[in-house]
Amino acid sequence: MAGGQSSEHEISCVSAGGVLSAIDRTRFEPVLIGITKQGQWVIPDENQTLAIVGGVLPEIIGGEEVLAEEAMDGLDILFPILHGPYGEDGTFQGLCEMLGMAYVGSGVLASAIAMDKSFAKSIFAAHGLSVAQGIVVKSSDNIDVSHLKFPLFVKPSSGGSSRGTTKVKNEGDVKSAVDEALKFDSKVLIETAIVGREIECAVLEINGVATASPLAEIKILGNHEFYDFEAKYLDGSTQIVSPDDLPDEVYKGIQQSAVKAFQALGCKGLARVDFFYADGAIVINEINTMPGFTQTSVFPKLWEEAGTSYRALITLLIENAF
Repeated sequence: MAGGQSSEHEISCVSAGGVLSAIDRTRFEPVLIGITKQGQWVIPDENQTLAIVGGVLPEIIGGEEVLAEEAMDGLDILFPILHGPYGEDGTFQGLCEMLGMAYVGSGVLASAIAMDKSFAKSIFAAHGLSVAQGIVVKSSDNIDVSHLKFPLFVKPSSGGSSRGTTKVKNEGDVKSAVDEALKFDSKVLIETAIVGREIECAVLEINGVATASPLAEIKILGNHEFYDFEAKYLDGSTQIVSPDDLPDEVYKGIQQSAVKAFQALGCKGLARVDFFYADGAIVINEINTMPGFTQTSVFPKLWEEAGTSYRALITLLIENAF
């Protein structure tokens, strides 16, 4: 499954292109099903682009329109490489459950909670994980951030790829940042920025056991204020390195925290868990139940470092789903 109605439509297409290029065709016969930005299900044209070409992001725009039930007819399993709302938030998973279709990844509840950062944070905190201080608002009127330390991050509570996210350095810019985030969601999270190292860990179920990958550190080059959409996907200003200089207990502590977060939400299959390490503290930022899945994305790269190739990873996820 590729595309979808979220702001991450294009990145879903790129992820799907990666999987289609690497899937073991001696074992599987893949079929591409697209969902347009308007919500139509289509069997895309043969010339459908699933890669960033000349800086232009791909989009599902053509093909034979079909009903969901028709598209799924005769298939054994669905790999919903759909990021964000209407794909990663439990809605698509609910459809699969109703139609009795096997699918890769987390179920309805875990997907829904992980997508809504405000709910996920409460569960993380209840399980002893440290989270950033913040508030949730639904309007840009009468916002009180007097108890929060600047700079702040203002972001949609349900969203991804940093779409609609703004780093705010003074109170005068809070309202406009909230208005921007409200374009992507009806609920907005305002958090104190954690000034520290950005560390990511990929969690994969292996024989039913949630297992942590090696860690990756995100370093932002150039003039980006933070790990925004352009830095992630468009201008090559992101560097991913191995944080080998972390103390052993911190390295293992982040891996253990990633597994704890995965289990706390009841995730299945896979997830990428993002942390900050600042002033000796491990702070969880968020969990992604269907992370970016191109061959160069963090999740596959971390498992490749652990000895599991991109193709083998795809096979393992499909087998797990069955």
